[in-house]
Amino acid sequence: MSDDAVRSILGNGLRAMRPVLATAVLFGFFINLLLFVSPLYMLQIYDRVLPSRNETTLAGITLIAAFGLAVYAALEMLRSRLLVRGGMIFDQQIANQIFDAAHRGTLLRPGAQHETALRDVDILREFLTGSGILAFCDLPWTPIFLVACFALHPWFGWMAFVGGGTILALTLLNEVATRRPLQSANQVSRVAGQQAGATFRNGEVLQAMGMLAAMRTLWRSRHDEVLRLQARASDRAGIIIAATKFIRLLLQMLVLGAGAYLAIHREITAGSMIAASIIIGRALTPIEGVVGNWKSFTGARASYRRLAALLAVAGPEPRRLALPRPRGFIEATALSVAAPGASRPILSEVAFTFEAGSVVGIIGPSAAGKSTLVRAITGLWPLLAGSVRIDGSDLRHWDQQELGRHVGYLPQDVELFEGTVAQNIARFDAGDDAAILAVAQRAGCHELIQALPDGYNTVIGQGGHGLSGGQRQRIALARAMYGDPSLIVLDEPNASLDQSGEVALMRAVADLKAAGTTIVIVTHKLSLLTNADRVLVLNGGTVQTFGPAEQVLGQIAGPRAVPTRVPASGSAALPEPCRALDAQRNAG
Repeated sequence: MSDDAVRSILGNGLRAMRPVLATAVLFGFFINLLLFVSPLYMLQIYDRVLPSRNETTLAGITLIAAFGLAVYAALEMLRSRLLVRGGMIFDQQIANQIFDAAHRGTLLRPGAQHETALRDVDILREFLTGSGILAFCDLPWTPIFLVACFALHPWFGWMAFVGGGTILALTLLNEVATRRPLQSANQVSRVAGQQAGATFRNGEVLQAMGMLAAMRTLWRSRHDEVLRLQARASDRAGIIIAATKFIRLLLQMLVLGAGAYLAIHREITAGSMIAASIIIGRALTPIEGVVGNWKSFTGARASYRRLAALLAVAGPEPRRLALPRPRGFIEATALSVAAPGASRPILSEVAFTFEAGSVVGIIGPSAAGKSTLVRAITGLWPLLAGSVRIDGSDLRHWDQQELGRHVGYLPQDVELFEGTVAQNIARFDAGDDAAILAVAQRAGCHELIQALPDGYNTVIGQGGHGLSGGQRQRIALARAMYGDPSLIVLDEPNASLDQSGEVALMRAVADLKAAGTTIVIVTHKLSLLTNADRVLVLNGGTVQTFGPAEQVLGQIAGPRAVPTRVPASGSAALPEPCRALDAQRNAG
């Protein structure tokens, strides 16, 4: 993706914030002017009220000062609210696009932790609406205080200038000194976190085989490396922070000492000395604010860079012309496919044609590329070469979300989402209750769902936690069939099914075929190819055989082993499994 496209997404969000930030900077001008209320009040007290003992003057300047502070507080409140509203606008501009980009990035580069992009959006928004951006909005007005210090006496001006510059330089030095150790610590910490997460996700295996100590030792070694790197960065930062505090306290002391010296020699009044102390403190406040919020600034900068990197990989989805509902005719030409992020092809020069409404079986040994092929057909994995066409249109010409409404997919590793069974079947759309019931009955899982504690309203955990593997697979089959898709891809759909589940699956396939749906079945059990029209045999990433089911299966195991076709739902009996073919596969 081009840099211009990356800048357009993040730039749109920042441009939406631009009027808000400009107003915040403008407010900062008046807010910083009103900060002179306190030193001017002290100056008048020492130089006018105390020598004259005039209570009327005291009351008058007190009321004026109180009004100025009230205006200051009101402006601060308005600026804070303005930034919060601006942050909401920023989030509305980019959050949806980042969510979609994180999804595409996860498909293109699995394991790259693109899901943290949503947290990066939050970090960036919080910086743009919090105390960090306020410090940067006030920083441009620091020269106002420096001018005031020079007006009181040049000594005060130079002290504020040198002290503020030194503090800022130490902050930049702290950034340079700690950047590499912290980056390394964060990287190792992410690896340790991933390893710990994988460990806990496989807690049953860990417990059953006594692997806890070994995995804990592995995690501990990485965790100790994180602590070592963080300690190195903290040691360096501690020296610089201590020096910063020393300079800050020394400057406060020197201002009073220099003021006293100048007052003794009658170059300034006592009120000017107190006012200078306050004004220099105000001059350093924005600098100290930047120093105090430097960590949030670097965090926001890192989040921005990660979002830019994500968008460079995934980018915005280009708008595509809406194509009509596909019939399910699929054609592949010189297809080469590799795993996301890899260059070595798993499939090479694969070509085939699947007629609309046909049932196609894909078989072959393990690691032949069967799952890779169906991922390419459904657009999950990018193509290295060649093309996949659905109804004559290249897969890249389809809007993936629109095409997805007409595709059913049952992967090997079934994932259900946190929600009710009905929501999962309806793909979390505003599902029609009658359609949900109908598709569950067609998939043969209606009775299974009725047996759950709350039926279709049963809330399942993330990933289908709380259901058996067979239950998840049968509910996922209903989800794949929901919406009457034109193409259904089933990847090892019976991996966790018992005999009744396989019967329901075969009836569902027969029912779908009768409805004219194109069905692609990846399987090791040839008995599932009862209703197959054509069979494609993969071996080593290439097509070994592709032709009519009777012919291909007859070549593999003899004509008598070809399974008998299964009628649509409603049939009283099903044929015996193709034991000869399965026995041959198991023997091989």
